Amino acid sequence: MLSVTTSTALLTDRYELTMLQAALTSGTAQRRSVFELFSRRLTGGRRYGVVAGTGRLLEALERFRFDDETLDWLRSADVVDTTTLNWLADYRFSGSIWGYREGEPYFPQSPVLVVEATFAEGVLLETLFLSILNHDSAIASAAARMVSAARGRPCIEMGSRRTHDSAAVAAARAAVLTGFAATSNLEAGRSFGIPTTGTSAHSFTLLHDTEREAFTAQVESLGTGTTLLVDTYDIAEAIRTAIDVAGPGLGAVRIDSGDLVSLAHAVRGQLDELGATSTKIIVTSDLDEHSIAALAAAPVDGYGVGTSLVTGSGVPTSGFVYKLVARADDSGTMIPVAKKSSDKVSVGGRKYALRRRTNGRAVAEVIGIGTPPADDGDDRPLLVELVRDGEVAHRPNNDEISAHHRSAMAELPPTASQLSPGGPVLDTVWQ
Repeated sequence: MLSVTTSTALLTDRYELTMLQAALTSGTAQRRSVFELFSRRLTGGRRYGVVAGTGRLLEALERFRFDDETLDWLRSADVVDTTTLNWLADYRFSGSIWGYREGEPYFPQSPVLVVEATFAEGVLLETLFLSILNHDSAIASAAARMVSAARGRPCIEMGSRRTHDSAAVAAARAAVLTGFAATSNLEAGRSFGIPTTGTSAHSFTLLHDTEREAFTAQVESLGTGTTLLVDTYDIAEAIRTAIDVAGPGLGAVRIDSGDLVSLAHAVRGQLDELGATSTKIIVTSDLDEHSIAALAAAPVDGYGVGTSLVTGSGVPTSGFVYKLVARADDSGTMIPVAKKSSDKVSVGGRKYALRRRTNGRAVAEVIGIGTPPADDGDDRPLLVELVRDGEVAHRPNNDEISAHHRSAMAELPPTASQLSPGGPVLDTVWQ
């Protein structure tokens, strides 16, 4: 993770700065512009996506400064000319940004982010904004499906060892905001104030001469409420040893291999026979939303999810793009602009969006071009002001984001919970 004082200005592509230089040269850099971040289609055949990363994006925006060290490197690498370097030295975003709340479901063409600024100020933010939202929203979209499949049983994020170190922290945040109960990642706990959890791996058992010695050491250190890993050798024998060591008040056992459905039934039966009726069963082992759904009828109390979560369950990016959709002409009048080539067509004009609802149930994503779409009385506006005149204006806490996510998901039709590939659960309607 970047420190709170580290500039984020070079987390970008070179062409953002070369476009700036050319626009300064042509005299068009100060034209008022509207950029929008959206996805043309939902990735992975999913029925909805979930916005995440907005909080990280706003923090990164506040640190988007070209300090002396950054400018010296740009100068030594001959990236842009002196005029552009002088302009960058004074860069402060002074525009406004509107966007979907974190935790909000989105659909094809949803204007997830709307940036209103000069061309020069807005174009520099493209790569940074896409990098954060494409990653975090992919994780959140996968996490939301896993939480839905878990049907109220807690999910724990534990994928740090399966992704880049900084990505692991961001992934933990996105997962917890969309319903995961905790993370194994301590930096995520420190940076974002989210719950952390974890006890032991197979190496701890293998360190000791016997499984009994390992369990005894863990219980004596961490208490009987700990979770014992029982699949290092023989699971049935490990269960007997675990209860003998910790007593029937043992907090939980974890199973990390094998046929989890049949093993969960066998372990539950054995625990109950030993009087450990309150001891929980936690399962891990390359889980994703599909394997979690397959465990719905098994006596499982919680899931630990790693690789599939931090890689977006096979869909590691959200497919967001960042496009100029309106800009001022020579007279200062705002005009719509749009890319028209082949399958990458965009729709010109500043967008507004609302969630059309009937009796509180979402029925469509309605997008207005140039003006807000008409509210039929039960609709919910989707864009909130994130930045006003360069100052962050929206800072919800984790609990508020999670609560909004639950509320927004509850509006969606029941078909949103289907895991099979399909079209968006809501149609996008232009108005």
